[in-house]
Formats: sequence, C-alpha cells, structure tokens
Amino acid sequence: MSNKALFAGLVVDENGQPLEVTYLGDEAQYVLDDNGFRRHIEAETVDRQVLAHLQGQIAANKEAVEEGIMKMMGSEDLFTKAAIDKSIENMDQVLKQGIPDEARQMLGMMGFRVVVNYHGEVLRIDQPGVVDDADE
Repeated sequence: MSNKALFAGLVVDENGQPLEVTYLGDEAQYVLDDNGFRRHIEAETVDRQVLAHLQGQIAANKEAVEEGIMKMMGSEDLFTKAAIDKSIENMDQVLKQGIPDEARQMLGMMGFRVVVNYHGEVLRIDQPGVVDDADE
C-alpha cells in the first residue's frame, strides 16, 4: 500500500471539487465529499491508473520524449539516453518516491487534473496541450 498521494491537489470529483488527502494508518486516501458522506478512496488505486495512462502516452511517443528530455538537460549522449530509458522503464518507482511538490504545483498551473468517480475510477485526465487520439 502507498503512503503517498502522488497527485494530491490534482484529483477532483465529477463536479470539479478537489479531493482532500487523509491517512488511514499509513495509507494515503483521497476523500470525496458525496453530499456530506466522506468516501475514502485508496490513493494508490487512483495513482496507478494515472501512471498507467502516462506510461502509455510516453511509450507511444518514446523517441520524442527522450529527445526532448535530452535537449532540456543539454546532454545528448548515449549514457544520458540509457539513463532516460531506464527511468521510463521504472516509472512505477514513483509510487514509492513520490512527486516533488514543485512538480505537482507546476502540473496544477498547467491545468493537469484527474477526474474520478466515488468508486475511485479515473474518468478522465485533463492535460491541456495534449491531443487525445482516442476521439479519432
């Protein structure tokens, strides 16, 4: 079980209301207000769905992502490419390590939102500037 809510502040209900984060023991929970009833959703359940979606997008555009990261880093050598490949492969490690607060804030400022229902199912992920191929 996860003791971090990776997307704290970025998860909202179907009405756009942000879900707060609380803990049951060590386990992070997103809390959805369902007309006064506080539904607890395991953060790991939501976070894994979001990470799987992001991994799919990265895999579909792996070369472009790698190239962009290497340019941002200013290092376009073979060793940097290998390190980036390994990082992409091990994205699930984010569940243990978490996302830095600054990165989460930046995602929020860019309009990144995860919309969930009271079952903890991700209904959609809003990523402004990203074209969704599923509608084609």
